[in-house]
Formats: sequence, structure tokens, C-alpha cells
Amino acid sequence: MKNPSLFYNFLFIGIVALNFSFCSEKSVEDEKTALPILGNWHINEFEIEGKEVKDTVYHTIANFSFSNQEGKEISNITTDGKVYVADFFFTTCPTICPIMKTQMLRVYEKFKEEPDFLILSHTLDPEHDTAELLKDYAYKIGVEDDQTWQFLTGDQEKIFEIGQTSYLTTAMTDKNEPGGILHSGAFVLVDQKGRIRGVYDGTKEDQVDRLMRDIPKLLR
Repeated sequence: MKNPSLFYNFLFIGIVALNFSFCSEKSVEDEKTALPILGNWHINEFEIEGKEVKDTVYHTIANFSFSNQEGKEISNITTDGKVYVADFFFTTCPTICPIMKTQMLRVYEKFKEEPDFLILSHTLDPEHDTAELLKDYAYKIGVEDDQTWQFLTGDQEKIFEIGQTSYLTTAMTDKNEPGGILHSGAFVLVDQKGRIRGVYDGTKEDQVDRLMRDIPKLLR
């Protein structure tokens, strides 16, 4: 070959073009992929006008009522018909919570103008994390209003219960853990009907990137 460097240049360009095409197709395919419905489910069978009908009943978030950083009640009525992301944290957490909030800020900044989107961050230490303290905390990390990102406080037992039984996450007191509370860093994506559609590691940027790609699928 008279000019091997020219050949390798063309080969390199071809490989880059192929990879770009593959990544583009993968991105388009990812956008089209429907999200699963997570959690236990069962089928109800009943009869209507002599015809057997089957209805699939999916796991949904149980009814709840907590107070946000403005002292306003936030409940399942608030989230009805909206897409939201839920997580569990506490303001004095010395381990994963600061990372989680840095990542959740990315979600907030991208979707804060969406009227049908919410973030619910439940404190696991409500005795310390009062509404007033949560309001100050929200302001310090850059959340200027309570319309999109709700910082929730309330009865600790009920917060732990809904975290474990509804959102299917880990949350418990443990004196051997830093801060005295053991909890997961999960970001839980919930649809307009209260069904879990995705669970993501809120401490990992690539997982949160995937969450931000999945949210529009439900908003559409």
C-alpha cells in the first residue's frame, strides 16, 4: 500500500462512525423501551355479564400523610396523577446523603419546571429534622421553592414503614452505623398511578443519568 497512514485514518474514521451509529441506535432504543412495573402483583378474576374478566393488580404506594418544609400536608392525594422520585435521608447523615442530594439536585434542575413532576425526600430523623430545619436545609442546597421538591417529616415509625413496605427500600435505626441510621441510597421512580417503575442508586452518576432518561417516558 502506497500510503498506509491514510488507510489507518480511514479505518479509524470508520470505527468511530460505527460506534456513533451503535450508540445513537442504542439511545433511540432506550427511549422507546417501556419501563417495567415493579413489586408483587396478582390477577383478579371475576365475571361480567357472563364473561370471565381478568384484571392485573400491581403493587402501589400506600396512603401517607407527612409535612413538608413549609409545614404543609403532603399526601398520596398530592402525588395522584403525578410522576415523582422518592428517597430517604437525614440532614446530619455523614455518609451517603450528601452524595445523594448532589445527584438529586441534577434531577431537580432538569425537571423543576415540569408541573406534573415531584421529588419527595423523607427524613429518617424527624425528631431533629423539623419543618423549619428542612426549609433551611433546602435553601442551603439550592432549592428555592416547595412546589417541586418536598422535604418531608413526620412520625418516624410511619416513615420507616412506608420506606420498607411501599418503596421497598432499607431503613432502620442502627447504633453501629454512622449517624445511628442504616438506609439505602435508592431513588425510587413512581408513576401517576402510584406504581414503582424504577429503582436507581442515588450515589452513582450513571444510575441517575438513567433515571433522568426514564422520567420523560412517564411524563409523556
